[in-house]
Amino acid sequence: MPIYESWKAGRQNLHFHYGVRLLGLSLVLSLLQPAPTLITFGRPQAVQTELPMLGVHTRLTDEVEEWKIQRTLQMVREMGATWIVEFFPWAYYQAEDGSIAWEHPDLVIGHARANGLKVIARIGYTPEWARPPDTPLTYLDESAYDDFAAFAAAFAARYKDSVDSVIIGNEPNLSFEWGYRPTTPQDYVNLLAVVYPAVKAAAPEMNVLAGALAPTIEPDGSPWATNDLTYLRGMYEAGAAEYFDGLAVHAYGLTFPATAEPGPQILNFRRIELVRAIMVEYGDAQTPVYVTETGWNDHPRWTMAVKPGQRIEYTLDALDYADENWPFVKALAIWAFRYPASTRSYPDNFTLVTPDFVAKPIYESIKEYTGN
Repeated sequence: MPIYESWKAGRQNLHFHYGVRLLGLSLVLSLLQPAPTLITFGRPQAVQTELPMLGVHTRLTDEVEEWKIQRTLQMVREMGATWIVEFFPWAYYQAEDGSIAWEHPDLVIGHARANGLKVIARIGYTPEWARPPDTPLTYLDESAYDDFAAFAAAFAARYKDSVDSVIIGNEPNLSFEWGYRPTTPQDYVNLLAVVYPAVKAAAPEMNVLAGALAPTIEPDGSPWATNDLTYLRGMYEAGAAEYFDGLAVHAYGLTFPATAEPGPQILNFRRIELVRAIMVEYGDAQTPVYVTETGWNDHPRWTMAVKPGQRIEYTLDALDYADENWPFVKALAIWAFRYPASTRSYPDNFTLVTPDFVAKPIYESIKEYTGN
């Protein structure tokens, strides 16, 4: 046999035996690996807290691993928060044929319930099949209101024993959240008028929340947004009071202390009081407020941030102030508990826990505040 052919045959033989050994090793390792852990909801737990109104925005929409969903909600309970606000996008779940993929909402809501947490579900984002071509996820016009209402009703029926409230849309006074179109209170009230009766027919005890309006001091005629106070007045003038059980409100502290006085041209935590004054003005004092986004940011280079120590101080002062002065507030949810992955920008500094479940000092401070 020529030398080359002999060498080639030897290599082939070597490769064969090497391959057999690798196969055997892989079989041994597969037998040594533990079986996948079965994750269950577990025994129902109760939240121990000295502040029942405390909540958080959990941001589990894009969290795919169940153990991370479970651990997030365990840490929420351990911190002493009783409420979570979570986004359930219509566009993620319903196909054009009407079928709905409930697997992920089932996990989030099931683990929330197991941890004794009350759920406020925000529903939004329009599937491609329900909006005109080349429009964004936030584009929802009257041609799709009935489809949206049908999904909201199906959601309400499925989770009527597990979800406390549903928010219809998000920040409709922003052009961005209305599909980059001019936004009017009448548009949003028309949506509420279709969705509210559908949800109440499916789950009479579930609360329908309007809003939540984005706090903004954009001038009249701005193409980007409508002032939230102006927009809320417009909602009442259009008859919105008949179509919601609670008003969802967003209010961020920015660089102001928690107790800083509010004003029409100021964006701070106590802007909530200006919103409430409009509700009272229109005879709607009996309707509760749900603060579904609030908080401070401690990014070192964002101009609207504060120092980490100030963030803790302002947050605890806000909890004190709300507990003592706002009997009309049913829930106060901090943005945000944790993101599934880092944004590598200033939004990371709104969170209380890192993507790797490392509790930040503000988490520990709130936990101590609630008596845990």
